[in-house]
Amino acid sequence: MKKEKYLISIVGPTAIGKTALSIKLANHFKTEIISADSRQFFKEMSIGTAAPTSSELSAARHHFIHHKSVKEDYNVGEFERDAIEKLNYLFKEHDVVIMVGGSGLYVDAVVNGLDDFPNIDPNIREFLNLQLETNGLEYLQNKLKELDPISYQNTTIDNPHRVIRALEVSIGTGKPYSSFLNQKKSNRNFNTISIGLDADRQTIYNRINLRVDKMVKEGLLEEVKALLPMRHLNALNTVGYKELFHYLNGECTLEFAVSEIKKNSRRFAKRQLTWFRKNKNILWFDFESDIKNIIKAIENQIEKV
Repeated sequence: MKKEKYLISIVGPTAIGKTALSIKLANHFKTEIISADSRQFFKEMSIGTAAPTSSELSAARHHFIHHKSVKEDYNVGEFERDAIEKLNYLFKEHDVVIMVGGSGLYVDAVVNGLDDFPNIDPNIREFLNLQLETNGLEYLQNKLKELDPISYQNTTIDNPHRVIRALEVSIGTGKPYSSFLNQKKSNRNFNTISIGLDADRQTIYNRINLRVDKMVKEGLLEEVKALLPMRHLNALNTVGYKELFHYLNGECTLEFAVSEIKKNSRRFAKRQLTWFRKNKNILWFDFESDIKNIIKAIENQIEKV
């Protein structure tokens, strides 16, 4: 039997224009938006995560924007639970809901469900956290490369939380973390239509550089200063914040810190595209595509499903 509910998932690299497209689509389909951007969940991180502005938030109803504090632990499993609960509620009123975000793992959690991992001895994570403090992230990265080269290639290896998660499963089970991926898919009571925005590499990089300059002008440094006492929190170990923490600690100049934000954002965009291009179901569009063409493609997909 044909499903009657549709989740339109908008993906793509950072700074490509996903938020603007999501609002246009939400207005066209007279519906609401859920965010799958794991950095925009936190209310203390607005400028550095390019969260929707107040005018954008008022243009369409959003969910999962600034609903948590960086002081709270919030993981992808909890997000999957909350997002599915919210979708079930929204689908009572709407046949179409928009999801937008560049966090591939969080997008996949909603669309397909998370992979099923065995329980791991918590002492392993404690040991790995100690190794991180003692020997640094590079030591753990090399350990992951040794135990699970596939995860080393596909994991966001500058994120200690992700590296430690892959390592604790590999060590705790004696099997590579990657071997547990894509073992099962959750049944969803909706169809997903995935729309990807893209551009040539130089255009993406130029847009990222301009966005970072805009963030700095809008007060990114002041936002980061206010978070300095909490810099140890996992949510703040992210691009745009960690570089300015180094500056505020006197480890580099402001100019160098900003250049590092741009460099690390470009690397992040490259990893995002690598992740999303593995999904052959995404319909890709140039970031300057006419909205009418995107809507037509979506409506054609709805007719097919």
